[in-house]
Amino acid sequence: MATDKTAFHAVSLSGGKDSTAMLLLMIERGLPIDAVLTADTGMEFPEMYEHLDKVERVLLRERGLHLTWLRHEKGFEWLMFNQPKQKEKTRQLRDKLGVPNYGNGWPGIRVRWCTGQLKTHLIEKKVNQIKQEHHALHYIGIAADERQRMKNLQYPLIDWKITEKQALQICYDRGFDWNGLYKLYHRCSCWCCPFQSIENLKTLRRHHPDLWQHLLQMDERALAQFGNTPLGHFREDWTVAQLDQRFDAEDRQMSLFEM
Repeated sequence: MATDKTAFHAVSLSGGKDSTAMLLLMIERGLPIDAVLTADTGMEFPEMYEHLDKVERVLLRERGLHLTWLRHEKGFEWLMFNQPKQKEKTRQLRDKLGVPNYGNGWPGIRVRWCTGQLKTHLIEKKVNQIKQEHHALHYIGIAADERQRMKNLQYPLIDWKITEKQALQICYDRGFDWNGLYKLYHRCSCWCCPFQSIENLKTLRRHHPDLWQHLLQMDERALAQFGNTPLGHFREDWTVAQLDQRFDAEDRQMSLFEM
């Protein structure tokens, strides 16, 4: 992969397998790196924060760089429950629905405010700041089997024809195992994500009971604040409390089966 050595090289690191593999290989192959940008939602798994600390130690040792942490000043739960709504059309619609004019509620397929406000906007703002001072190249960790997600940026894993499966193995081979997180979950996004599978949620309840209790509390608050509207629904088909009852019943059924 050809590089412009005169440019400012900004690398996005989500902490997942693809962006981690990309960064590790860029370090090993001697590619220029001037900044590594990490957008922290505040709702990552504890194992992910431990992983990012481990990556930062390698980055500091090999390149003398710390991660550049990007965080919303108020955070996920403030955006979900407290952010004031300013647009008149939004306020009028909420008035009709009997919904308060503050808080975004649970993210939905059409309005994934979490990705926008806690990740994309923060990274784009930082990259744009860099571009005001430098000719900048922005590196994104998308694997070769996700080529459809490409935009006009730099994608080393695609250039190197590295798939998601290979990216994960690259990380494992170098001692990065997320304390088993990828053994439990196919994707390690925010633990409170309403778009994850039922099986993932069941795993969350079993292996991260403290996070599950937090999720129960968040959903109870959302239902109380936004009621029977998309903003108040964690999922269209299930509340977290209903899932808790379902998983409990399934666990008891399994226990009887194993006796």
